[in-house]
Parts: sequence; C-alpha cells; structure tokens
Amino acid sequence: MINKQSPVPIYYQLEEWMKQQIEQGKWKVNEAIPSERELTEQFEVSRMTVRQALSNLVQEGILFKKKGLGTFVKEQKFEQVLQGLTSFSEEMVKRGMTPNSILINFEKKAATPQLAAQLALGTNEEIYQIERIRLADDVPMAFETAYLPAHLFGDMKKEDAYGSLYEFLQTQKGLQIQEAKQDIEAILADNRLAEYLNIEVGSPILQIIRTAYLQTGTPFEYVRTAYRGDRYRFNHQVTRY
Repeated sequence: MINKQSPVPIYYQLEEWMKQQIEQGKWKVNEAIPSERELTEQFEVSRMTVRQALSNLVQEGILFKKKGLGTFVKEQKFEQVLQGLTSFSEEMVKRGMTPNSILINFEKKAATPQLAAQLALGTNEEIYQIERIRLADDVPMAFETAYLPAHLFGDMKKEDAYGSLYEFLQTQKGLQIQEAKQDIEAILADNRLAEYLNIEVGSPILQIIRTAYLQTGTPFEYVRTAYRGDRYRFNHQVTRY
C-alpha cells in the first residue's frame, strides 16, 4: 500500500502497486482499471498524483487509454534476450506457451547468387525455402522466411517444416548448432505482413536477419524474421571494456 511518510514519491508507489495488480492477475488484459476518482479516494491522494502515475504507466506500455472510456491494461510485450542461440519454438515453450506454425510456402530450388554467398554454396546448389507464420497459443507473433542448404537437410518433408528446424537438424541429422550472426532493423508492415500477423498496414515491425552456423563453421540457415512490434522487445546486456 501507500506509505506517505516514505521518501519514495507517492506517484511511484502508486505505479508499483498498479503493476502488482496486473502481475497478480487482479487486473486483466484489456480490462478497465479503477478511474482516477476512485484511485484518488482509495489512497487519499491528489488527482494530479494519480494522473502522473497513470501517465507514466501508459508511456511504459503497461496501460492504455480509450477516449471517453477510461484506462485499460495493455497486453504486454515479450522480452527476448539476445544472448544464446534458441529457436522460436524453444522461446515459446520456455514461456509456457504452445508454439505452432502456419506453412505458407515450402519449396526446393536453386540458390540465387546472393543466397549462395550467404550459405557458402556453389552456383545453382539447391536450397529449401520455407515461409511460415509463427504462432504462440494460436496468436500470430512473427513471419519467417528461411533458406536452408539442401545437402544438410537432406530429404526434408513438408510436414517437417511445421516444427522447430533446429530440433529437426539436431535430432534427425545429428548436427550440432554453434552460433549465429544477426542484424536487427525496424520496418513497417506491408500488406502481406499485415495480413499474416493480423495487424494494421504500417504497424511497426522488428526484423531480425540471421545467418546461423554449425560447430564446424558451416552456415546452415539464412533467415529473415519479422516480429510484431506491439508484442516484442529485445534485450541485450553490454559491458564496458
């Protein structure tokens, strides 16, 4: 509760209390929270103090306002740590969610010069191109286009593309994954991404472009993944050398 004798500002105490209501499930996603007047009376503080606490939580993306209707709990973003090499499926399972995929395209074809260079392949060597909508608990989270060297993935079948490609490579082919190099950029959703991810055209997208390698140093995947900007936040710890 609020301690008015504490050196901690009252508006900050209010913010922490409201976060607790959300974390404990007392305030649920998309539900309206108590009004400014109700909070003012409950804690016997000024409306300006309540308004500041609410404004800060809106700016943090924890709450959102609907004009004329009040303040509501916003669906929280996933925070993905950019350390360690994990698949989408592994990340969702760690969060207690069920990963799945909608397969948009699965084909085997000759690599373009650009893809051959990314995957250290010879001219016209074959690759698998796989396009998938990645789901967590049946909600679209990301759209992925992966390019895989056919000589590593062998007789891969269409049904194999619904699950984790990393798991397939390790369990079915006995190959060990080592590391990846990746770039992150901000883009806007075009018509195709908006349709696949169930968002508005022009919505913010976080795109990761990754080349992943086996323990032997051989590249096994070149992939572009477009993550919904309203559902993802990437976290990376840095140190000063």
